[in-house]
Amino acid sequence: MRAIVSRLRIAGVAALVLGCTSGLWPQSQKPQFHVVALAEKGGIHKPFVDAAKVWLGQEAVRDHFTIDYISDTSPINDAFLSRYQLFIQLNYPPYNWTPVAVAAFERYIEEGRGGWIGFHHATLLGHFDGFGLWPWFSEFMGGIQFKSYIATFASGTVHVEDPQHPAMKGLGNSFRIDKEEWYTWDKDPRPNVYVLATVDENSYSPTTSIKMGGDHPVVWTNEHVKARNIYIFMGHHPELFQNRSFTKLFHNSIVWAAHS
Repeated sequence: MRAIVSRLRIAGVAALVLGCTSGLWPQSQKPQFHVVALAEKGGIHKPFVDAAKVWLGQEAVRDHFTIDYISDTSPINDAFLSRYQLFIQLNYPPYNWTPVAVAAFERYIEEGRGGWIGFHHATLLGHFDGFGLWPWFSEFMGGIQFKSYIATFASGTVHVEDPQHPAMKGLGNSFRIDKEEWYTWDKDPRPNVYVLATVDENSYSPTTSIKMGGDHPVVWTNEHVKARNIYIFMGHHPELFQNRSFTKLFHNSIVWAAHS
């Protein structure tokens, strides 16, 4: 009798698990779009990337998309990118790309073959680790080069400039980001991009002398290319995925940029 009851319990649990899984993503449901994420491998950003992968896995089920990960640019060419409607640069820097990947990515963006979301490290533009500046990418990001950052971290208030933009819907007028290493660049990207949000440098806690000098964009899109694109500066700590404003921004950006 105990064996029969045990088997019934196991069968019931299995049925429940199968029922929940099918409820999340019915087998008949086809993916609405396909995403590739170029994810930084190892280093100080690994915890953020690992947390992003967990969150993106949940998003993929909820919003019916597939996501593949690569950790270097060697697979990237025109044929590879043609499989994806969205390219996420998950903290991977804009240097040490293969020449083939560089050319294919530029066409992908300029011709609107898919959308793009870049995080944090994607604006580490300049001469680093023996690699030269990628001029096209610098222009894509508003003509900027990396200058400095708050190595000791600071919390700050982010002000939304266009709450009606699809990527900013539901974020209100402002939100708080804790313990971020805010970058500064050699110049303000605003003249060359459409700014969606800025950080209030007067709100930094603790205070710091490392500032842009007033206008400090942290979320923007370049409307001079055909691809829907958005750069989101925040992206250092895994705790960002516990911040509802950050995850709302990320979710909105996926839905918007994937439908270029």
